[in-house]
Amino acid sequence: MYRMQGCGFEPDEVTHVNMLTACLKSGDVETGIKIFNSMSLPSLTSWNAILSGYSQNEYHREAVMLFREMQFRKVKPDRTTFAIILSSCAGMGLLEGGKQIHAALLKAEFCTDFYVVSGLIGVYSKCGKIEVAKHIFNMVPQCDIVCWNSMLAGLSLNSLDTEAFARFQQMLVKGMLPTEFSYATVLNSCSSLTSLFQGRQVHGLIVKNGHANNVYVGTALIDMYCKCGDVDGARQFFDTMRCKNTVTWNEMIHGYAQNGQGEDAVVLFENMIQTRFKPDCITFVAVLTACSHSGLVDAGLKIFNSMQQEHDVEPLSDHYTCIIDSLGRAGRFNEVEEIIDKMPFKDDPIIWEVLLSSCRVHANVSLARRAASELFRMDPNNSASYALLANMYSSLDRWDDVKDVRGIMDDCNVSKEPGYSWV
Repeated sequence: MYRMQGCGFEPDEVTHVNMLTACLKSGDVETGIKIFNSMSLPSLTSWNAILSGYSQNEYHREAVMLFREMQFRKVKPDRTTFAIILSSCAGMGLLEGGKQIHAALLKAEFCTDFYVVSGLIGVYSKCGKIEVAKHIFNMVPQCDIVCWNSMLAGLSLNSLDTEAFARFQQMLVKGMLPTEFSYATVLNSCSSLTSLFQGRQVHGLIVKNGHANNVYVGTALIDMYCKCGDVDGARQFFDTMRCKNTVTWNEMIHGYAQNGQGEDAVVLFENMIQTRFKPDCITFVAVLTACSHSGLVDAGLKIFNSMQQEHDVEPLSDHYTCIIDSLGRAGRFNEVEEIIDKMPFKDDPIIWEVLLSSCRVHANVSLARRAASELFRMDPNNSASYALLANMYSSLDRWDDVKDVRGIMDDCNVSKEPGYSWV
């Protein structure tokens, strides 16, 4: 654009919008903002382009602020504007903002527009107001597939999975043709219900309607089969998939981890490497979890050490938690201490809680004290840490130490909530 100006040509509205859209789609928000600010009188199309860029790049707060500025400048929004800003309100969980826009929509008579209705359903669903979302959906005489998908996603998000499946069936009765998003959402509901029968029904419909080769639908099917306990069914489908991505491999490895098949998870991880798929941080969480839960300590340690050396993936706190859990379960505390001394996540309470639990099982008092002191430092009012340490002492008949822990709790005004049962 600067070269164009250097040649004596001033960019027009179309050029500005195209450049703006290109920058935002590539994730270069900063340059996009500069282009937008250089426009003397941005059109509604330009406003929508910058709002969409903000929303797609998850700059939701900035999108809301820009929408307010748009109102101050007396620029009248259209259906696209409302749909974009509703998406940002949903992304932030901004209920009050969503209500204000809803009120503006009533005045502008946009409340029956499919895109706007979908956005309203999304806002109220993500803010926990699912009954309001259902009321809006029911008020529209004839919804399109986008509205149906938003309603299905809202019900699933609010753990109303039985109702989500019923809505999906209702959608089919009304002659609506499900999209890949519809199938992925209803399969997630089947997973939550651990309903293999319903999941297989949806699988049959997917094959019938020609979506079986879609990578996102296929990944959702693998997740459903694994969570319903049919790992062999998941693997059978996985092997027939023509198109896989990293997420697909991750889902299958995680499925093995969930079902205690650690050796299969490690073999599949090695197959993934051999087929030139690049593992990401989620891949390593899945395979390290599988190793931890199946007692494959040496395999897990080898994979953990390969993250940076071979795959250029920086270990995160979740990865350290997995390997410390694995070594702790095996009582290999010397190696645990070596890792803890070098790790950059010393303020992550989950790591220390995992270590304290392992110390309790193996009666490692000295390391348990270190873990407990770190937890006391980070959250002195959390009774769980005190309880874990006291329980370890009591299992070793070290009643004076139990008394000391309870004394510290009294000094810090920490009280353990009593347990209860429905029985």
